[in-house]
Amino acid sequence: MSRVLNQIYYLQGGGNGLGHSKSQKIVFPLNIFKNKFKFTKIKMLQTKLCNLNLKNPTILASGILGVTKESVGRIGKSGAGAVTLKSLCHEERMGSKNPTMFGYENVFLNAVGLPGQGIDSAMKEFVRLDNLGVPVIGSIYGYRIEQFGDVAKKMASLRPAMIEVDISCPHMDYGKPYYADPELTAKVTQAVKQNAGKIPVSIKLSPNVYDIKEIAHAAEKAGADAITAINTATGMAIDVDARKPILANKTGGISGPALKPIAVRCVYEIYETVKIPIIGTGGITYGKDAVEMIMAGATAVGIGTGIYYRGIDVFKKVCDEMERWMKKNKVKNLDEIRGCAHG
Repeated sequence: MSRVLNQIYYLQGGGNGLGHSKSQKIVFPLNIFKNKFKFTKIKMLQTKLCNLNLKNPTILASGILGVTKESVGRIGKSGAGAVTLKSLCHEERMGSKNPTMFGYENVFLNAVGLPGQGIDSAMKEFVRLDNLGVPVIGSIYGYRIEQFGDVAKKMASLRPAMIEVDISCPHMDYGKPYYADPELTAKVTQAVKQNAGKIPVSIKLSPNVYDIKEIAHAAEKAGADAITAINTATGMAIDVDARKPILANKTGGISGPALKPIAVRCVYEIYETVKIPIIGTGGITYGKDAVEMIMAGATAVGIGTGIYYRGIDVFKKVCDEMERWMKKNKVKNLDEIRGCAHG
């Protein structure tokens, strides 16, 4: 199989008749073999997210595996277009008491409490984030507005491709409901933007609000470069034999396939409200899930619990399924279907 090095197509076929071995690279115009060979676009899934050029739209969601250089590299090699680190704040957190997770069928419930090493330890672990072989998104949070800014400044020094701001963890007591208040969302956004330099900033929103469109608009107006939607929804499970909630925290965040319809609805509504790109997250497990989210208006898709259902190579599986669907439906690139559900 010989390659066409125009960065758009691979040439597929038998011997090339040009005196080159199968492993040798050659350069020539696109239309030379137009009717003789089959072409496959390599740009079919390429995605532009703010100033990031992703090889595909799949992104590891925060909280899943992105805690060391080794895990980041492993996820990148497994096919992810980008990797989001586990959320970090100004200090180390031990997280919630056990039990912290519960799952069955298509539902996960967790209240892990954002355990993590803290931004200072992360700076020693990573040193820099722009040389790990895959775009890395640094996820941050804080308890007070000034803490968001301080952590953002330290995160920016690591050179991430983007900074994601978690204002929406459903089982964390931030002291103030940042995710539910447009004014507070705007203040957090401004604090992070003032300390992020030229690094794009995405605000991660919660579905646990009356009007997510209002929150998204406030973030955009305050300078957000993107929106991540959504974080987990609040839920509870009760052990009927013990007659008490299963999780030590009582409530937790719902994730997994059961969250997808809520996420799709939120992305759909946000798309009609803002002009900045959206990372659609929640229940993405198969290629058609990703296509559905993009049709709702997402630029890229976050995958988290999909790893549990399909393994660490879920990113490659989802991309392969997307490509097959696109070829079957004669869709050349994702721009053709992005937001198409809006008519």
